[in-house]
Amino acid sequence: MNVMGQNRDEAQTFQSGQYFGNMIVVPNDGCRTNLGRNRNKNLKDVLLKGRKMVKVATTTATRFSLEVAHSDMGELEQLPSDILMQILKLLGPKAVAKLSVVCKSLRSIASDNRLWIYFLQTHQAEPSGDSVFFAETTLSSGYPLPAYVGHWPQLSFKHIYGQRAQVPGSIIIDGGSGYCKFGWSKYECPSGRSATFLEFGNIESPMYTRLRHFFATIYNRMQVKPNKQPVIVSVPICHYEDTQSAKASRQQLKEAIYASLFDMNVPAVCAVNQATLALYAAKRTSGIVVNIGFQVTSIVPILNGKVMRKVGVEVVGLGALKLTGFLREKMQLNNLTFQSLYTVRTLKEKLCYVALDYEAELLKDTNASYEAAGEGWFTLSKERFQTAEVLFKPHFAGVQAMGLHQAIALCVKHCHFADLPGDNDWYKTIVLSGGTACLPGLAERVEKELHTLLPPYMFNGIRVIPPPYGADTPWFGAKIIGNLSTFPGHWCVTKKQFRQKPRLSLIWLS
Repeated sequence: MNVMGQNRDEAQTFQSGQYFGNMIVVPNDGCRTNLGRNRNKNLKDVLLKGRKMVKVATTTATRFSLEVAHSDMGELEQLPSDILMQILKLLGPKAVAKLSVVCKSLRSIASDNRLWIYFLQTHQAEPSGDSVFFAETTLSSGYPLPAYVGHWPQLSFKHIYGQRAQVPGSIIIDGGSGYCKFGWSKYECPSGRSATFLEFGNIESPMYTRLRHFFATIYNRMQVKPNKQPVIVSVPICHYEDTQSAKASRQQLKEAIYASLFDMNVPAVCAVNQATLALYAAKRTSGIVVNIGFQVTSIVPILNGKVMRKVGVEVVGLGALKLTGFLREKMQLNNLTFQSLYTVRTLKEKLCYVALDYEAELLKDTNASYEAAGEGWFTLSKERFQTAEVLFKPHFAGVQAMGLHQAIALCVKHCHFADLPGDNDWYKTIVLSGGTACLPGLAERVEKELHTLLPPYMFNGIRVIPPPYGADTPWFGAKIIGNLSTFPGHWCVTKKQFRQKPRLSLIWLS
């Protein structure tokens, strides 16, 4: 059996390999050896030949599968399992899938979950095996999520890989009143961003027209036709009250989203609340999401993927824009000149942080500098932590509102006394979301303040999680849904469903 080609000399110079019989073995830890006749070759030559051998391995994978099936397996069976695993990783998912069918001796290791998790990460851009496990065990049934999963099923990641390979790529649009991120679900991160300054929650405006223009702009920038693939849209957090008028406004917003996309001939649409997507990105279905948005900050309790408006969504009337404006005023007082608000926003993101103890921080030397593109160097001092302190002391910016920590504590109390069925501690996971929520020290400060405001029986067990994927956290929550093996059938609404069924009876409009 000749696995990697006829030229043994070339095979022996494989960048990190060694021959076992007629097979190349790739050791762990990426160690690079130089064995055989080419032991004294230059490392650069070895790496070039290594790339060539990878190409040969890929193009001969099918022949390798068949030859292994009809050859003496003694040599293979003598290989350590981790070495054999590295060989299979080199061959790729298609060749390994064939091996698992035609070769009984390799069937077990070729179906190993660790191997297929590796393929999911490298070939389907999944961030981790944990994300895949969470998605396929918890979200695969679609919305509404089951209230309780009795046991975790035994998953075959090989089977999941095959199913996901057949799921068409989806377009993800995570829009808000300030900024929008968009891209393909199969990509590692959003492919584009834009400053929208679009207030989706303004029902009095011509919503359909603006949404239609907004979505058309996104498709034009991505250079794709709307009728080719499903789309996932994050629904902005708005109309918070548990009233009939607020519910009607939310339904009107969702109808406008569906109608504008279906009128563009999009085949299927999935619209999910932005806070819920942030929770999914943290691999949770229940908890409290603190979303520091462009104009307001919302504290949203979510149980089994559903926003608990009856419990109460808390809203603080300040967001990222207010903090940027506060920093701008501080810079102007210090005679720091700048050309645009984007420069101030950049300085906020690069230099500002949250003080664990505000009074103690005032006594420290906190000077730091940053070079803004096209505008030179800027040095900030106390402004670095005074800007973020506005979240906890809104009166610093002239806003009459409760502090962020007080709003979160109020939401926790409402959740505790709501006495909802299920896990009594469902609300003790607090996930931060939004670009401003990425400021260093925010999670630690929130935990400290909650420890002061809440009695021990409420505070014990509370965990504050920083944005798992930074400012793109809701986008990644949508990515988890879009790559599900059951995504098209369990999460999407088709144009036919939208047109035929009574709209108010559809659960996805609630």
